[in-house]
Amino acid sequence: MRKLNALLILCFALLLGPTVHGQTGVNNAKLNGDYAFTFTGVSGNGTTSSAFGAVGRFTADGAGNLTNGELVNNGVGAGATSAQPFTGSYSIGADNRGVMTLNFSGSSAKLAFAMLANGNAQFIEFDASGGSGTIGSGTMEKADTTAYSTTRITGDYAFGAAGFDNGNNRAAIEGRFTSNGTGALINPAGDLNGYGTDYPMTFTAANYAVTNTATGRGTMHLAFTFGGAPATLNFVFYIVNAGKLFVMESDPVTTATPLLNGTVVQQQVPAGGFSNASLNGNMVISLTGHSGCGTVSGVPKAVAGLLTTNGSGALSLTYDENFCRAPNSVTAAAGTYGVASNGRASITIGGYSLVAYLVHANQIFLFVSDSNVLFGVGEPQAAVSFTNSTLNGPYAGYATNPVSFGVVVFSGEFAADGASPTGNMTGTEDIGAPSGPVSGAAFKATYSVTSSPTNGRGTMTVTSGTGGTAVIYMISPTEFVAVSQNDPNPAVLLFEGSSTPPSISISSLSMNPTSVAGGNSSTGTVTLSGAAPAGGAQVTLSRSNTTAATVPSSVTVAGGATTATFTVSTNAVATSTTVTISAGYGGATRSASLTVTPAPPPPPTLSSLTLSPTSVVGGAQSSTGTVTLSGPAPAGGAQVFLSSSNDAASVPSSVIVPAGTSSATFTVRTSAVLISTSATISASYNDTTRTARLSVLF
Repeated sequence: MRKLNALLILCFALLLGPTVHGQTGVNNAKLNGDYAFTFTGVSGNGTTSSAFGAVGRFTADGAGNLTNGELVNNGVGAGATSAQPFTGSYSIGADNRGVMTLNFSGSSAKLAFAMLANGNAQFIEFDASGGSGTIGSGTMEKADTTAYSTTRITGDYAFGAAGFDNGNNRAAIEGRFTSNGTGALINPAGDLNGYGTDYPMTFTAANYAVTNTATGRGTMHLAFTFGGAPATLNFVFYIVNAGKLFVMESDPVTTATPLLNGTVVQQQVPAGGFSNASLNGNMVISLTGHSGCGTVSGVPKAVAGLLTTNGSGALSLTYDENFCRAPNSVTAAAGTYGVASNGRASITIGGYSLVAYLVHANQIFLFVSDSNVLFGVGEPQAAVSFTNSTLNGPYAGYATNPVSFGVVVFSGEFAADGASPTGNMTGTEDIGAPSGPVSGAAFKATYSVTSSPTNGRGTMTVTSGTGGTAVIYMISPTEFVAVSQNDPNPAVLLFEGSSTPPSISISSLSMNPTSVAGGNSSTGTVTLSGAAPAGGAQVTLSRSNTTAATVPSSVTVAGGATTATFTVSTNAVATSTTVTISAGYGGATRSASLTVTPAPPPPPTLSSLTLSPTSVVGGAQSSTGTVTLSGPAPAGGAQVFLSSSNDAASVPSSVIVPAGTSSATFTVRTSAVLISTSATISASYNDTTRTARLSVLF
């Protein structure tokens, strides 16, 4: 657990703060069901670094909650941890970018991810800051729980994995085997690139077991000799489906056992076995490795290219690489290849030797047998004449398999417009760099793709965001890879088709209150069908009567929000008037009614106060006072306040003029006096005061 806390926990409060763009939960349903995941990362600082990896699984409910989570990680130290259970939560915004929190016992971890059209996701860790921490990336893929058994892992498989030992020396393995469905791996074959030298693997034992049928977790054991020396590799895996496993080496990381992360996938062997004819056509390759550049070691290297084979053993390779922090391009390099029946292919191009294992026709695991230990894959290129118009639509992208702590990783959602002669790609990305994370960064680039002389090769110039100047290779209209030409710490960038964010429109308009007297105001509220895009949504406003009511021309719903309010001002009207207020956005219009009523007449004032009689004998007689209003008293009556200037005459504190009437009477009581005197009686109402004089006699 301490290793997890140190290397996987994403101490990134920015993800959950107000600066995160788009993670509003409106698309939570896109992550739904059981998933397996794999993660490759590097932890370190400015002077040292070490490999780190993780595999696991979880269940997403489509409403933002994670259950049945389990994770196994490994790094330099004591070897893989036991499976650690977790629960969690997630939130996916309108642009298909999401954040995820994994809750372990006593700790938590946070990820940023981008959804693909098929329901899978690409994710990154970016807790590094101040030049230290962990950076890395991985994928989450939908899992088939019916495949969680030893018996379902059956048939032919190819595998590939790469990583580093405790001294950051790079290694890679690839190969194939046949699973008998009961735990034995028969007819295994493989090659190991041990720090720059290719060694065929002579297997002495190979087996596997699904050890937890509830979570799809299992183990795989490989025993072999290479270069005359015996060796063993032990792996933990999680099942994606019967044709795919995410594997990670579980041995302690030493100089003899590197931490290898990779996949096992179903191998589609043709009748009679593979042959040279199994490689026939165009294949996009992408590889990463480590280079020694002068006195500097461990410099990331990234390569992408188009490998063309003729089905008879001849090939041509055009590729672009970022090697020793400088761009290099090679066009139409000739070579040869030979494919064995089990799918192993030996390739020679110039002075380089490469080894591949076929998954099926024109799809391979591949490494270069040199000190860079370049490892990657080859994917069959679609039979399309690629141009700018082919690179068009929504894509999710991320930096794959970082091989150095200096690599800047990202994941994000992007849109390409397919324009010619220059295409435009925009989007939003979350970036993890050793210096610290950036969430919701704007991305903007131009691109150009051609079909000749190299089909699907293009260039991309990033003007805002990560990547700089890059070369791209199209695999299909919904997938391409890119390699930066000026990033000092490159990685292979993978872009895959994403679902189009749902169109947002106005869903409702309301008024509060719905009726006001002319001269007063009401508050309008517009509500969108989803979160407003970054930059906000400008909703247009109008009214049917320009005399009775006034509204602003528009109101802006802030990015990520769904509602906004505005003020409706009104003017005096002679008769009750209904005004229709309208709001429009996203091709939809919603309306609400506001009734403007005539202003009520002003309340009456106090017009007079009279006394009858005006002269009385003190203590023996009283007088009757009458207050008269200028008009009928309002509902509830009119309270007229009374007072006397002399204790010889007393009045009640007030008198009520009943509603609808204009006058009321009250009694002025007197006291005996020794000498005749007078009292001033006062009445007040609605800021008006009237007085009357009463004589009190001896």
